[in-house]
Amino acid sequence: MKNISLPIDAAEVRKTASTRTLVVAATVGSALEFFDFTAYSFFAIVIGKLFFPSLSPYMQLLMSVTTYGVGYVIRPVGGLIFGSIADTYGRKRAMTATVLLMAAGCAVIGFAPTYAQAGGFAPLIIVIGRALQGLSAGGEVGTATTILVESASPNRRGLLGSLSFASQGLGVVMGALVALAINNNLPQSEIESWGWRVPFYCGVCIALVAVALRTRMAESEDHARHGRGVAANATARGPVLTAFKNHFPSLCSGVLLIIGSTVCANIVTFYMPTYAISVLHMAPSNALAAAIVSGLVVFAGSIVAGLLSDRFGRKTVVFYARLGLVMALYPAFRWISLDPTPVNLMVAVAVLSTFSALTTAPSITMIAEMFPASLRASGMSVVYSVGVSVFGGFAQASAVWLIHVTGSTLAPAYYTMICVTVSTLSLIFIRDKTRQPI
Repeated sequence: MKNISLPIDAAEVRKTASTRTLVVAATVGSALEFFDFTAYSFFAIVIGKLFFPSLSPYMQLLMSVTTYGVGYVIRPVGGLIFGSIADTYGRKRAMTATVLLMAAGCAVIGFAPTYAQAGGFAPLIIVIGRALQGLSAGGEVGTATTILVESASPNRRGLLGSLSFASQGLGVVMGALVALAINNNLPQSEIESWGWRVPFYCGVCIALVAVALRTRMAESEDHARHGRGVAANATARGPVLTAFKNHFPSLCSGVLLIIGSTVCANIVTFYMPTYAISVLHMAPSNALAAAIVSGLVVFAGSIVAGLLSDRFGRKTVVFYARLGLVMALYPAFRWISLDPTPVNLMVAVAVLSTFSALTTAPSITMIAEMFPASLRASGMSVVYSVGVSVFGGFAQASAVWLIHVTGSTLAPAYYTMICVTVSTLSLIFIRDKTRQPI
């Protein structure tokens, strides 16, 4: 009997390998952004003590958090710059530039002299580092999500697009694990001496790996076919201004849509651990564990959300996820307020993080599908960076202020419920393009 060998489509094998490289290269940047966010959050008290020693402990923490907020404020500028680069010169160039800038920001913070070494210049150096990271983050998620969506078939856009938010969950897990390892293995004196710098050194190494991956990946086919020519001829003023001129309603709808997702993600993943410590007076180790649980749930839940959105449609998944979220927020916060145990905290965070993943992952893909190829990275970057900067960046501060003003420990739940409800109105104005050509 003769052996029968089946022909192997070499082109298909190459395409699969290229897609895998692209997915890893695109997602590592988003993971790095949230790795840095998480690590900084858990060392904010140490950073405040080292760079603002003359202030009270409360003001040290406030200045540390405010310094970190510089990265949020400057994000829209990064979105405008790198979105325009991605639409004019290609996604690959923009993504390589954003991760190089992220590496520079991590290096500036990691090697920054403290107040004892450089006096008043020390806080300024930290601000510069955060500004560089903010510029990078402003263009990172929009461009990375764009190339993921463009590289997928119509039936798998939700899945590949969801990997952008899934990687953010993975970044949270890595950041929390590094912070946990440092806190458990170093005395406080060594943490203040050099331990707090370790996550930023890790960030530089991760960014350099991302650069190597991104220089090897292929340009998206959508941009290669349509983007360059259309973007070059659309207007002499550039793709960003063209997006504002011709797609302003889509930009507004996209920002409104992202408000609910970014407020929810910031309250559930980043504020809930702080809430457990400052309001419920739980141990910091419980906060780290809650962050790890949230990151793992977001990672797995985002992939499930992408698959569901490909099957049932983006709007359907987002609407029912937000309905479940609004219904779960008040009971979850009330439950852990009345019975603040570590197990209850983990369960509440896991449930809310599941709804957060189900609403955010399809929303990000939906925003990328709203714009034509020639303006997609610009539109996506503007929507995401503005929404995250204005609303996500102030979510935690709003929660803290509302608790202080109202005296209610349930204020964060009410705030998030209102934001999610108002944000969901955007679905009325957005066309669902699930499985349709874009």
